Amino acid sequence: MNLANKLTILRVLFIPLFLILLLPVGKDSFLIPISPQNGRAIAAVVFALASLTDFLDGYIARKNNCVTNLGKFLDPIADKLLVISALVALTQLGEVSAWPVIIIIAREFIIQGFRILAVNKAVIIPAGMSGKVKTITQIFAVLLILMRNYPFSVFTDLPVGLYLLWISVLLTIYSGYDYIKVNWIRIKG
Repeated sequence: MNLANKLTILRVLFIPLFLILLLPVGKDSFLIPISPQNGRAIAAVVFALASLTDFLDGYIARKNNCVTNLGKFLDPIADKLLVISALVALTQLGEVSAWPVIIIIAREFIIQGFRILAVNKAVIIPAGMSGKVKTITQIFAVLLILMRNYPFSVFTDLPVGLYLLWISVLLTIYSGYDYIKVNWIRIKG
């Protein structure tokens, strides 16, 4: 197991900590004795650190020429677990509509099914550029929502994070279409 793959696994391990800090386990009851405001701030930092591992693992894998099939498989799953966990948590908190979350989850199920078809044909398909842009947009949307639109909230009341989330939904739909279109021939043959 190389460093890049260890960072991918670390991203997955950050998820429970993020959720413990952000979500109550009962009515206003948290697992860690911390105020909801402080928990949210620390959760945003944990989410940012987890997201940073996404950039680092890919950079390290390419720089050290240690891109593995395991990494190609685990990395997108870790990304999806992180983003979807955050979006479901924000939905539970009433800060995000279920609509974008359902669309994002549906796309991920479709693409994961497509990946399973590819694996059955011994084909590993790495993430494409549109998928990477989609993930980055989702990450920034979640971060802005977690930070209550800071720094934009300093000069506007517009829900910039929610607008960015809807932009990420459009990118999610497009990247799913693009992924299948580009890779269909690889698994069909």
